[in-house]
Amino acid sequence: MSKTKNRNNPSNHSNHNSNKPGNARERLQYEREAQARKQVRMRRIGIGSTVVAVVAVGAVVAVALAGNSGGSAGAGQPLVIPAHASGPDGTVIVYGNPNAKHTLDVWEDFRCPICDKLEKADGPTIKQLADNGTYKIQYHMATFLDNNLGGTGSMDALEVAGAALNEGGPTAFKEFHDVLYANQPSEETDGFGNLNTLLDLAKKVPGLVTPQFTKDVENRVFAPWAAKVSDAFNSSGIQGTPTLKLDGQVLNVFDNSSNPVTPAQYTGLVQQAVGTNK
Repeated sequence: MSKTKNRNNPSNHSNHNSNKPGNARERLQYEREAQARKQVRMRRIGIGSTVVAVVAVGAVVAVALAGNSGGSAGAGQPLVIPAHASGPDGTVIVYGNPNAKHTLDVWEDFRCPICDKLEKADGPTIKQLADNGTYKIQYHMATFLDNNLGGTGSMDALEVAGAALNEGGPTAFKEFHDVLYANQPSEETDGFGNLNTLLDLAKKVPGLVTPQFTKDVENRVFAPWAAKVSDAFNSSGIQGTPTLKLDGQVLNVFDNSSNPVTPAQYTGLVQQAVGTNK
């Protein structure tokens, strides 16, 4: 039913060096030399990146290159929380009446094909019940498929969704959210790992693409925020996407054959859960 996260890859957490010196003086000297070597490598990488950008023709290519570098392109930038972000740490996106009595929590990854499957089957009904005030939706976005499959599409899409939230509020976020799923590429292709692609998709949301929105996307203003949202998901205890909880109660939105429930069945699940949480 769900895509699971691979959090504990030992190779990501271990960097043992058997030749490292033993006493304090030698260790200090070793660390200084290692840091100096690292700085030299980083300078070389910076020079190489500059050459690539100069050889590439036009600003569009430069943006595409940035789009393929994922959240690292925003490394060192200040944390900017999008306007209209919610939650104590600004990592939640609320769609619908924020004062609605009931709350539907949704955990998703923009690159997750099972999320897309649910969206295509029940997305309009999920939205309709928020629009009519049955519940508000709290979106918790993940990016773990970038780690599982390689690439940056989940993180890049989340960054641009943050720019949409900042530019047009929860409605613009939801519209862009729906556009992403309606145009989701195969998860193996990492089709969202390119800012030009995401900007083109953003044009499908009326009024979203303003000069400020485009500038925020190209400058990756919301990259640190996207990383923070991803960290919040990783700390949530949720093991896969999509996961839906209504007032804390899990909704089983897939049948025994891993097919999404019908819109009528989804509505029934919601009515049953709401009835027990009046």
